[in-house]
Amino acid sequence: MKILLTREIPQSGIEALKKEFGESLIIHHGPPMTSDQLKESAKGCDGVLSLLTDKITPDVMDAAGDSLRIISNYAVGFDNVDLTAATERRIIVTNTPGVLTEAVAEHTVALLIAVSRRIVEADKFMRTGKYKYWEPMLFLGPKIYGKTLGIVGLGRIGHHTAKILKNGFDMKVLYYDVRRDDDFEREIKAMYVSLDDLLEKSDFVSIHVPLLPSTHHLMSEREFKKMKPTAILVNTSRGPVIDENALVRALKEKWIEGAGIDVFEFEPNLAEGLAELDNIIVTPHIASATREARIEMARLASQSVVDVLVNKKIPENIVNKEVKPRF
Repeated sequence: MKILLTREIPQSGIEALKKEFGESLIIHHGPPMTSDQLKESAKGCDGVLSLLTDKITPDVMDAAGDSLRIISNYAVGFDNVDLTAATERRIIVTNTPGVLTEAVAEHTVALLIAVSRRIVEADKFMRTGKYKYWEPMLFLGPKIYGKTLGIVGLGRIGHHTAKILKNGFDMKVLYYDVRRDDDFEREIKAMYVSLDDLLEKSDFVSIHVPLLPSTHHLMSEREFKKMKPTAILVNTSRGPVIDENALVRALKEKWIEGAGIDVFEFEPNLAEGLAELDNIIVTPHIASATREARIEMARLASQSVVDVLVNKKIPENIVNKEVKPRF
């Protein structure tokens, strides 16, 4: 069997695959492959362990041929994989949920605090020798304790983010999702509201939705103008959920006070003008970048490949449950 690992992952995952497949494991080193490179590398593969930066299109699947039985995505999201095409070709698709919940929630909170307290601006101010004396009005930002948090998308990460901020900062929690969660409401004393109500009433808005046709540009000019001028936006979900050009205008024209963004609409590029703004903190898609989370993601992703190709069983984290697998 031939297994393609589209980029290096933590050693625990590589060792698990080498144990089962030995020299049949092919690891691509360096930057993400182009579409043509991916198609060439996938030829004759039984399994592909991919990253979010790899667009697993029908052409890539067809280049692999009938031998391809699993695409194991090293991420919670799987919008880079054409799920319909995979299911039609009887290819199992898996992801790595659960193991990065705490990591992403922690990064969300870190961005929220850093933007509010203007940490990056203040750091640059110190490093460039601009600090001469203490000033009462220097780098003022909003208080976090007791303010209103709006959670958009109540999956595992949204839930955990709300829990941290409720327990640590006694924040009032509003949330919007396609469905209500009575247990969450009781646990956090949260209130279920419409998206418009959430945007109008929240001091901090944190985005935690998957990228779907219905969530593409969920946050655009209309939504930014509904937010408080003192509000701060954080996004650690998917870049295209936010209309990034509208975000630039919102920050420039002070429709909102600030933003902390880890994922980008045109990743790895930023919308024109975004990098020049002081009231945003941008990080390079590192919300899940704790050693523990990335190691566990590697374990899960590699185990899915082993489960399908060696153990001949449905893996725990199958995404396209309606697929008819070819064991």
